[in-house]
Amino acid sequence: MKLKICGMNHNPSEVAELQPDYLGFIFWEPSARYCSGDMPIIPSQIKKVGVFVDADQGYVLEKVPKYQLDAIQLHGKESAEYCQELKNSFPSFRAQSRNLDIIKVFSIKDDFDFGVLEPYEEVCDFYLFDTKGKLPGGNGYTFDWSVLERYPSQKPYFLSGGIGLESIQGLQEFLSSPASKNCYAVDVNSKFESAPGLKNIEDLKTFIESLNSIRN
Repeated sequence: MKLKICGMNHNPSEVAELQPDYLGFIFWEPSARYCSGDMPIIPSQIKKVGVFVDADQGYVLEKVPKYQLDAIQLHGKESAEYCQELKNSFPSFRAQSRNLDIIKVFSIKDDFDFGVLEPYEEVCDFYLFDTKGKLPGGNGYTFDWSVLERYPSQKPYFLSGGIGLESIQGLQEFLSSPASKNCYAVDVNSKFESAPGLKNIEDLKTFIESLNSIRN
């Protein structure tokens, strides 16, 4: 079980010291966690994820080398064709001995039609399921994880949406259920903030300790 901490902005170096598997940087200007300017040096074992929302492909591909991204997270209404076109642009980055993953986000409210995943099966490396809210991500609400009992794919996915310290018991129960069979990572964001983009290090430490306990 991997851990992704998203919405990096004000204290990414401190968060990186906690050694999560992924750090997410949001490249969508309306976000309160919008990433601009320079990025601090992040240890190479931590994968950097660029989060985009219906962005022009040129904008996405510009950010990949600039910030040395390891994965692209698509949080809007990007089509399977869009994902394929991005993938077709990746060989030049692979030539630099860097692999790039595509994480396609799907937001869930009360129910979800898993049939929408089918066109993405061949063009995405991971799915990410979060809670449908007014804005893409960082809404602080959890969806009913039992929906994932009907997950039809073998593709690994990230579990996101309002996960905080109060979610630990629920996470333990979920991760011991058949619905979590393909759950690859847990994604946290707004529940661990003192302000948008400013992560609460002590709360993250507590969560990581609990997650490691569940992992073991």
